[in-house]
Amino acid sequence: MNGWTEGIQSAVQYIEDNITEELLIEDIAAKAYVSAFHFQRIFGVLCGFTVGEYIRCRRLALAGQELSAQGAKVIDTALKYGYDSPDSFTRAFTKFHGISPSAAKEKGAMLKAFAPLRIKLTLEGGTMMEYKIVEKAAFTVVGKARSFNTETSYSEIPKFWNEHYQTGGGEVIKGMFGACMDSDGTNFEYLIADCYMPWNDIPEGCVTRTIPAGTWAVFPCRGALPKALQDVNTKIWSEWLPNCKEYKLTGNYNIEVYLTPPQPNPDDTYSEIWVPVEKL
Repeated sequence: MNGWTEGIQSAVQYIEDNITEELLIEDIAAKAYVSAFHFQRIFGVLCGFTVGEYIRCRRLALAGQELSAQGAKVIDTALKYGYDSPDSFTRAFTKFHGISPSAAKEKGAMLKAFAPLRIKLTLEGGTMMEYKIVEKAAFTVVGKARSFNTETSYSEIPKFWNEHYQTGGGEVIKGMFGACMDSDGTNFEYLIADCYMPWNDIPEGCVTRTIPAGTWAVFPCRGALPKALQDVNTKIWSEWLPNCKEYKLTGNYNIEVYLTPPQPNPDDTYSEIWVPVEKL
């Protein structure tokens, strides 16, 4: 994907240039020429934290510098960096720096730094990555749905799966798919789902969703879950996508596909990640 690194860096620079303003994920993602849904997933993989976490850390680091070097008022600094009250600012500041905003104004106070990101993707060896490009007709899935926030989804979605099976949901919905479908750029719907057969009744508490026809990049994952999926997911965003010259991301959804039941040896598990793409 031409200019991929530059696009991500442009988004980071946009955050930096507007750090004291209201920042909308849609505006940030637009600088990288991808949807908010895809940008947040890519950013998390490449940087190790969410967009929201990055913005909070940058604001608190800058607030510490201003209180220490410029002697700014705590209330003015709190409002400047988006906090509604001195109390909420003090709690966040103390958690980040380990000292209160008032203490930060004292001479010799120890503060934490958090420098702006500089995105640099490097090739670290000639590893091969399996994938195939396939055309799929539209299809409908049925399953249990729940809304998740991108800030907490990595920890909360596994709990959703555990709850589903522990409460007997696996008897009704086996869980062939884990489908992410964007809601508003910050929140998304996640389904534990199977293929929908229209001659069957929709189970109580379940919903159906139709996945549009289109082109998919399909990546095989072999090994114990969730590590196998996580490892391939990281390679998709950090290796495959930046070097892809023929396709770009499309659609505000992606799918995990679980093609084998639980195996006696977890290393024998086979799954896939489907990412919607379109030809450049």
